[in-house]
Amino acid sequence: MTNIFKGRFWKYGRWFVVLFFALLALRLAYGYVASGLSQSGDDAGNYFDRIENLRKNYASEKQLIQHDVPADGMGVSSQKYEKTASIKSKSTQFEEGLKQINADIKQFGGVIQYEKNTGNKGSREVHLLIGIVPDKFDAFYEKIQQIGDVKARQVTKVDKTNEYRQLNARKASLEKTLASLNELKAKGGVISDYVTLHDKILEIESQLQELGVELGNFNTENEFCTVKFSLYEGATQKGIPFLQRLKVALEWTIEYYVYLMIGLCGATITVLFILLIVDKLGVMKILNK
Repeated sequence: MTNIFKGRFWKYGRWFVVLFFALLALRLAYGYVASGLSQSGDDAGNYFDRIENLRKNYASEKQLIQHDVPADGMGVSSQKYEKTASIKSKSTQFEEGLKQINADIKQFGGVIQYEKNTGNKGSREVHLLIGIVPDKFDAFYEKIQQIGDVKARQVTKVDKTNEYRQLNARKASLEKTLASLNELKAKGGVISDYVTLHDKILEIESQLQELGVELGNFNTENEFCTVKFSLYEGATQKGIPFLQRLKVALEWTIEYYVYLMIGLCGATITVLFILLIVDKLGVMKILNK
């Protein structure tokens, strides 16, 4: 009889043991995942994503291209592109880091095109949009990664050749339209038509000015690549020791395992009580009849 009882106890009891260790493992895994999300969310988001109308920097690159006709051989094409690096760093030596980035900008001949300082001492932030000549971009990008503890970094390069050509085509079209309107204006006519024509000429001239600003960013003398640098003040987060994680997970597991067992016992007693009432009232006999 004792052996039968022991066999049944182990048969059902081992599932409760498995359940306990399964809860413990899940809580440990959750601790690692939650910690990773917390660290990745440190100073979350890119500050510059929230800023509109930032300066756009473009650069040119000569490329050898193969013509469709073999006899034509190789040709040279100029590619217009936008290259941007984004770096987020955190440092307890905030002022030293700020001095270092300014020294690096001066050393590499960079230009600060946007700057924002915010926060009180202990939680300060500085955000810089820096224009760097293409030839020095890679070296500058590597150098400023030595400032603080880099939390995030990214480099993107986007071809802008088609956009540049479309702007030039639009400019040529507007210039032709403006020339035609000026010819009509020279011929004279009804005052009302003259006023309408004059307003149209002003509108096109305004569009040409806007295009001139956009095309000016593509000029070779204004060629820069962009570096978006954000420096945050504060201590970097340290990893949590495994024993500490295990202690927290064990405490949580014991607490909620007890709640779970109490709930299961309560549910079992409730079911047994209902079955007892059903048996006493003879409900099943009535249903069978």
